[in-house]
Amino acid sequence: MMNHFKKYIGKYFKFVVQRIVFIVFIASNFFVMHAKAGSYDDFFAAIKTDDVTVVQQLLARGFDANTPAPDGQRGLILALREPALKAAAVLIASRQIDLNLLNNQGESPLMMAALKGHTELASRMLKKGADVNKTGWTPLHYAATSGQLALISLLLENHAYIDAESPNGSTPLMMASMYGTVEAVKLLLDEGADPLIKNEKGMAALQFAENAKRLDVAELIVKAIRRKQPVGQW
Repeated sequence: MMNHFKKYIGKYFKFVVQRIVFIVFIASNFFVMHAKAGSYDDFFAAIKTDDVTVVQQLLARGFDANTPAPDGQRGLILALREPALKAAAVLIASRQIDLNLLNNQGESPLMMAALKGHTELASRMLKKGADVNKTGWTPLHYAATSGQLALISLLLENHAYIDAESPNGSTPLMMASMYGTVEAVKLLLDEGADPLIKNEKGMAALQFAENAKRLDVAELIVKAIRRKQPVGQW
């Protein structure tokens, strides 16, 4: 009888211990998940307000700097777009940051820096291995589109392919011809951009300028074409 009682008590004690362990496990996971959720919200809120202190604290606690927002947007790209430049600088300096992760639109942090004219931050990213010649739309396309002369020069100095083709075959010169500045078009032409390349729709930089009714840009391109080949050949 006593042995049977001892076995019963032993089994009951084992059951209670297992239950306690299970409850502790569930509770600890709940608190970890809650803490992660709080960190997640805090991270993107700090990016929007350029609260560099909070960003630094979260990274120090192990928060992943590469964590995407629900829409796939990366924290660094958001910081460059806002702009939240102090937060961006902290993220770029982070050891864990992957500068070549893309958002859902296929954009890299370097592309956003090129579009917005953040030359110093772009330089830091290039020194840390940011891809200057990614497939498809490139940082140079973005710099040309917004007429960022300093960025165009920086990217070319870092071996950006001047006639890079987008998914539809458009080059940085074409983008500058339609959207950028006259100075950006001139810089690209002076650096050797080919005005005769055509995209998949059969349009060259001159057609881009003409469609945008940019006569000053068209004139620059015509001069470049004439230097490249005799009038009778184009």
